[in-house]
Amino acid sequence: MIVLFFFAFLAGLVTIFAPCIWPILPIVLSSSTGGNKKPLGITLGITVSFAFLTLFISYVVKIIPFDPNILRILAVFVIAVLGLSLIIPKFSEILETYVSRIAGRFVDPGQSKKTGFKSGFVMGLALGVVWTPCAGPILATIATLAATQSVNLATILVTFFYVLGVSIPLFIFASLGNRIFAKSRALSKYTGRVQQIFGAVMILTALLIATNYDKVLETNLLNFFPSYSNSLTALETNPAVTKELQSLKGKSSLNLPLIGNSSLFNADYKAPDFVGITNWLNTDKPISIKSLRGKVVLVDFWTYTCINCIRTLPHVTNWYEKYKDKGFVVIGVHTPEFQFEHNTANVENAIKMYGIRYPVAQDNNYATWNNYNNEYWPAEYLIDANGYVRRTHFGEGEYQQMETAIQQLLEQAGRKVTSKLDTMPDLTPTIQLSPETYLGQYRMEFYYPSGNTGIVNQNFTLNSNIPINSFSLGGNWDITSHSATTAEGATLLYNFYADKVFLVLNPAVSGKSIIKVFLDGKPVDSLNAGSDAVNGQVTVTTDRLYNLIDLRGKPGTHILKLEFETPGTKAFAFTFG
Repeated sequence: MIVLFFFAFLAGLVTIFAPCIWPILPIVLSSSTGGNKKPLGITLGITVSFAFLTLFISYVVKIIPFDPNILRILAVFVIAVLGLSLIIPKFSEILETYVSRIAGRFVDPGQSKKTGFKSGFVMGLALGVVWTPCAGPILATIATLAATQSVNLATILVTFFYVLGVSIPLFIFASLGNRIFAKSRALSKYTGRVQQIFGAVMILTALLIATNYDKVLETNLLNFFPSYSNSLTALETNPAVTKELQSLKGKSSLNLPLIGNSSLFNADYKAPDFVGITNWLNTDKPISIKSLRGKVVLVDFWTYTCINCIRTLPHVTNWYEKYKDKGFVVIGVHTPEFQFEHNTANVENAIKMYGIRYPVAQDNNYATWNNYNNEYWPAEYLIDANGYVRRTHFGEGEYQQMETAIQQLLEQAGRKVTSKLDTMPDLTPTIQLSPETYLGQYRMEFYYPSGNTGIVNQNFTLNSNIPINSFSLGGNWDITSHSATTAEGATLLYNFYADKVFLVLNPAVSGKSIIKVFLDGKPVDSLNAGSDAVNGQVTVTTDRLYNLIDLRGKPGTHILKLEFETPGTKAFAFTFG
């Protein structure tokens, strides 16, 4: 864990060079005037509020339900008011009087005014609320654990070392400015004018943050340096850090079975139980591992928009129908990837669509997922009649090996099995396809040219010259953590290599969205349109995975263009086949 602390500190340290921190640097520099301890105050304020909100906002919202965006609006207001106080001295005096009445019982008013610590700390608290750091693997893991309310001492310590790394260059930056103004006689006589300039900069920055235009500036800067952001987080992607992050999440990479392990029985441990299940579907009562003792059980983790899961389901449903009278049971554990997949009605529709007759557990809170130490969709755990996991497999493929293992465990349990192995074709891709591509900020990595847009609401300029396995946006988009929502004139280009292209979509509020689909500059037709593309367009009416392109077994490199005719359409992730 010491390795992780060290790299968290380094990640925080180099954040000073990242575009995401540049919008707040003018405000930090404003602490160069107004007292010799103002730099310390603003630095502590930023680190305290950022660390607290990162770690504990999910707990606070759970106890006191409210929209966290209210804090951001309040912080922008505070920054603007403090900027105004620098421009208008009389207003500054009035503000100082009211603030001193509140803080006077904790800090000596005369001393605070002299040092500037108090005003710097208040300003820092506001900045810590509105600042969105560039999330590398370390900070992303912290945010994930905090969002799932899995904060522990190790998570707190990693956050501490990260903010410590951030605070050092911030404090040096502010202190150097303070020293220059304090020591320079040439500048000291212009202190009042300099403060007014800084006040105007603070108000302008507050407006940029309020309108999300600060993110637009960040994106434009990165357009000139495509690899710059990736180079800043490169130190977080080494094997030592990856291993420690797995441990922080409660998952030891040393104990995880390998994907595609070809051994028939590659595991031997007591099967974890089904815990924290939101709903049980296709069954009248909850099911436990203990209640299944004496049966051979296949636990299948899936989610209904995952193309890999969808390609696996025909095999799983066929095994169930084939061996259910021999003492074989399948439990589908539906663990959602996107927010709309929590909806029970959507899961029930998927169960009907794919002909699933076995029990399905809705694992909306990832309780069973975590109990199995799982990391994949799809993931299969084959359990023998004594309640022990004997085979695991992650991803697609190895269907005959899994069925052979099912037959052998049934025979070990005293069941006579005479059925031959299925000859159903294995549709697992055997070529290197374009990777799964997320459009939400949290897992976005293939946006051209910067990799990630950040959380923004802005007008994008479509870039038609994009490399393979990358996408570009045009028109207005609202990018949030897990999705991208279209606005006026929204378009998307993707340079892909595949036979089939799928996209997870939600319709607009009206319940219907229209998307025009183009391939290599021409509307899709009967030779290349996916099953959901009719007359060159896709009609989105439900929350699900849509097939946009189907090249009929002729994979290749092509340019996909989508024109979103309906504002408010949500796009989540591309997958390829």
